[in-house]
Amino acid sequence: MSNDSILLLPIILPVVLGIICFCIPERFFKLRNFLALLSNFVLILIISGLWHSKTIYYVSDWFMSTAIFSLKADGFSKFILLWISIFSFLITLYAWSKMTGSKSRQFITYLLITCGFACGAVLANTLLVLLFFWEALLVTLYLFIVLGGENSYRTALKAFVLVGFCDFCFILGAAIYWKITGSFDFPAKPVQIEGLAILSFVMMIIGVTGKAGALPFHTWIPDAAIDAPVSFMAFLPGALEKLIGIYLLTRVCFQFFHLIPGSGSSIGLMTLGSLTIVIAVSMALIQKDVKRLLSYHAISQVGYMIVGIGTGIPAGIAGGIFHMLNNAIYKSALFLGAGSVEHRTGTTDLKSLGGLYSQMPLTGLCFVICAAAISGIWPLNGFVSKEMIIHGSLETGYKIFAIACWIGAILTFASFLKASHAMFFGEKNNKFSNVKENNFSIVFPMGVLALLCIVFGLFSRIPLNAISNSVAVVSGHDFSTHALNLFNPVSGVTILCLIFAFLLHRYGYLKSGKKAYLASEVVHRLPVINTLYNLAERKIFDIYEQGIRFIRVFSIALYYGFDRTADWLYERLVVESGVKAINALRSIHRGFVSGYVAWIFAGIIIIIIFTFAF
Repeated sequence: MSNDSILLLPIILPVVLGIICFCIPERFFKLRNFLALLSNFVLILIISGLWHSKTIYYVSDWFMSTAIFSLKADGFSKFILLWISIFSFLITLYAWSKMTGSKSRQFITYLLITCGFACGAVLANTLLVLLFFWEALLVTLYLFIVLGGENSYRTALKAFVLVGFCDFCFILGAAIYWKITGSFDFPAKPVQIEGLAILSFVMMIIGVTGKAGALPFHTWIPDAAIDAPVSFMAFLPGALEKLIGIYLLTRVCFQFFHLIPGSGSSIGLMTLGSLTIVIAVSMALIQKDVKRLLSYHAISQVGYMIVGIGTGIPAGIAGGIFHMLNNAIYKSALFLGAGSVEHRTGTTDLKSLGGLYSQMPLTGLCFVICAAAISGIWPLNGFVSKEMIIHGSLETGYKIFAIACWIGAILTFASFLKASHAMFFGEKNNKFSNVKENNFSIVFPMGVLALLCIVFGLFSRIPLNAISNSVAVVSGHDFSTHALNLFNPVSGVTILCLIFAFLLHRYGYLKSGKKAYLASEVVHRLPVINTLYNLAERKIFDIYEQGIRFIRVFSIALYYGFDRTADWLYERLVVESGVKAINALRSIHRGFVSGYVAWIFAGIIIIIIFTFAF
């Protein structure tokens, strides 16, 4: 195989093996799982082999020579590809014991095919190729969700509609971009965000941020957390969609367009990110099911990434990309931890759980480490990336965005204190007295990810150097990671926020009668906030549900406004007019022969007049 053709392997290998795995009978499930693991392991080796090579291109004709199939592997795309393959490997190993039967076969198949499509989207070097794989991921998203419980079809449809709308916006933005540049190729020089380019930029941003799970197209994720398999939540919303969405957001902002720090576009992005942080983490705080709690954090953490990239400043951009990686690591581990608890207890309801640390110490330890990482506690990886984002937002001169990040830090730590306390350190439930730790294939992926949280926190220069070198080509910025001082007065504010979050949890815990799952009620019951929470729980702010309600109202209005009006017009103009005409004719025809003869002569005269006159 030629050097450039090797770019086809990350796409073809997992897709083909995914189809093969689907065809393997259930009695050979160990062979199927082994092939899936082998596929992901080989994929890791292939991408690792490309790491130190120069930029590689692959170009061929597509669709009977009417278009170009172009792939490109630069530093940034290789960085994302490596982590896609790593997460795919770990989730496949986790699913080995977690899922059984036909659902396991379907899950493994969808996972491998999704991995191949994701690699295609990352390697794409034209908008047409990108859109092909981008839309293919929408199909596998739907298929993943329907593997879940009773309401999974409804949730899958909701996800399909919301993400599909975002994809439509991206397609529209791509079409406008083609109109501006005259080409579907990835540009060598970014376009200024002005005139028609503003509309293209906005449409593309809706597409990529919606794919990543940002507001307001996020509402399918909490529903999927309950209805879809937990392995899916760890793979797609937890990791893959963040990697792909933020990867493409970075390219849109700095390769397709020229995002200027402090510009309207930059402020708009940071505003979207800040709202996503505060609103989603506020909803996470009041959840009493750990999977729904994690799903809202999967949304809120996207906000940090958007704020970081939206700054347009090297520290913020590098922090946003690093946070993308960090979030994928600890969020996947947290979902896997929740799945591990559910696998043994059959529930993720915080009210029912408690005191599981002594029985599931490895799961508990991994969960606590990752909970501390997502909360931004030193010396874990989340602390570094959040501080970089806050530094970047302060450099723009708009302190409001740093404040939003600090509010997010307070509520994130408070909600994970509640979740960890309620699951592992609260009062024991005698119902689960015989619960034991899970086996190797479930615990090992969590352990690897928890260890990465520690390593990337203590030795953050290693991933930051890789990020800086890979993203510099795309953004055109000089990333000087050595110049970043994480321990300064700004870090002091972050530490104070974490202390306040601990005191808030402690106060709520004592006020609720030492019930950890109710510790957040002290915030929930605040006057104005309580009203907003209740409206949110009734899905008043859910654009999908409100869209359904609007369609229903519009349909009823259309029925009564059009259908009933048509009925009235038909009855008045057709039926009644016809009856009146018949009655008029009936009054003329009295049954006298002389009258009929007169009508005949009148008709003959009219015919003669028309014949000679015309």
